[in-house]
Amino acid sequence: MESPAAARLVPDDFPTGVALLNNPFLNKDTAFSEHERDALGLRGLLPPRVNTMEEQVARVLENLRGKASDLERYIYMIALQDRNRALFYRAVLDNLRELLPIIYTPTVGLACQQYAHIFRRPRGLFVSARDRGRIARVFRNWPFDDVRIIIVTDGERILGLGDLGANGMGIPVGKLALYTACAGIHPEQSLPVTIDAGTDNAGLLHDPLYMGLPQRRLRGEAYDALIEEFIAAAGERYPHVMIQFEDFANANAFRLLAKYRDRACAFNDDIQGTAAAVLAGMYAAMRATGGTFAGQKLLFLGAGEAGIGIADLIVSALVGAGLSEEDARQRCWFVDSKGLVVRRRTDLKEHKLPYAHDHVFLPDFPAAVEALKPTAIIGAAGKPGTFTKEVLEAMARLNARPIVFALSNPTSNAECTAAEAYTWTKGAAVFASGSPFPPYPFQGRMFVPSQGNNAYIFPGVGLGVTMSGARHVTDAMFSAAAETLAAAVTADEIARGCVYPDITRIREISLAIAVSVAEVARAAGLATRPLPEDLPAHIRAAMYEPLYRDYA
Repeated sequence: MESPAAARLVPDDFPTGVALLNNPFLNKDTAFSEHERDALGLRGLLPPRVNTMEEQVARVLENLRGKASDLERYIYMIALQDRNRALFYRAVLDNLRELLPIIYTPTVGLACQQYAHIFRRPRGLFVSARDRGRIARVFRNWPFDDVRIIIVTDGERILGLGDLGANGMGIPVGKLALYTACAGIHPEQSLPVTIDAGTDNAGLLHDPLYMGLPQRRLRGEAYDALIEEFIAAAGERYPHVMIQFEDFANANAFRLLAKYRDRACAFNDDIQGTAAAVLAGMYAAMRATGGTFAGQKLLFLGAGEAGIGIADLIVSALVGAGLSEEDARQRCWFVDSKGLVVRRRTDLKEHKLPYAHDHVFLPDFPAAVEALKPTAIIGAAGKPGTFTKEVLEAMARLNARPIVFALSNPTSNAECTAAEAYTWTKGAAVFASGSPFPPYPFQGRMFVPSQGNNAYIFPGVGLGVTMSGARHVTDAMFSAAAETLAAAVTADEIARGCVYPDITRIREISLAIAVSVAEVARAAGLATRPLPEDLPAHIRAAMYEPLYRDYA
């Protein structure tokens, strides 16, 4: 029986009973204490035994590992996130290596493809073309008033899977989970948004269970007006928010970044976050190859937002190392779907022109490898198997330690596997990939391939931006993040073939990146919040820790 003394401990506006169990931000499930069960009207609504959080995590893992597929594991984890946020993040944080591939790449790609068919309950905010003229009102429906980070997609280029329309909501939901797990952003301070401007995916348009607008995509002025209203409404509702553009198609990604990066606190993760992750991997690779960063020649497969973004940041870093901009650009070459990007071509889009060099046209990637003799090849085209045996054997012939970054996601789109990279270069490759590959034994040595995961970069950048109140997100912040990440790779990790640090250290790495980003904001006069002398301690104290608190 609930005692009067216990009842008096409960604030008048605090949810009780079933309402408390249905609140994912407050729910503790079977971890509610005996006293809390009396004070909060939970007696009889839960099994009688009180569990610790550690016992609950063990139950989560047992259930998760019993699922038949990664998609089922994803559904299970999302259901847990909907029910008990603290337990979800505790399980993820304590088991990062096992669970990050489940809640994000590569499983999230399949989850987005199946989104309408595995739908359980709505997540985030859907802003559709039908909301024109009332998007500010839509924002007012979101229940939290202190949102610091918005991730927004229009679903047109989800990973390497193409136009998934409103099904793309899995991407901002997943990436914001990484913000919390990897950098301690409080889950109430993040908002996933999908802008439903329609879809040109015929399969979705004919799918009776598809949940987005069953219409072709808006283009031109109508699309731009929708995005403009979204940006204005987001800024009105949350004046200090950082907006992260995610998985927009090339045609929109570059121009939206150019349009809004100086008007709002905004960046594009596919362009800038990917670039910083790859730049960090290149810095670390120099410790494995013994080469100099300024002495590299990079050949990219794919000239979209990821590839061009990587090259732009690498050029900036090379200029910082003493090269002229012209010389730095000459270190970066591109092969797109038509062949080598050269100046004489008349079919090049604007974002490719800075990398169109004077050279005879070459029709394909293998020919470009033989002619240009790159020290590094970087795959960002979503074309599986394109780093062929011929290509990798050529790279090993041309370089004592060839750098091979097969970055396309999900795993099914990887340019080559880790096993192929090590086997076809006879163990010489310095390898990284966009999706995880297991360790690979070869010639008596165990190679540990690295995943060039943007999760190493964007959570720390976002933490630094929000803690400093930076008015804008700059390329200098991403350069600082790349340097900080590369410095975190240990000598032992380099010896095992890694160019990125162990993911289990991600929180400390995100903290270090946040400090470096906040320092850049302060030095550039962009910080709007006071930054104390002991900046690491200040930021660490603000990071969300997934623990239960006592309610009564």
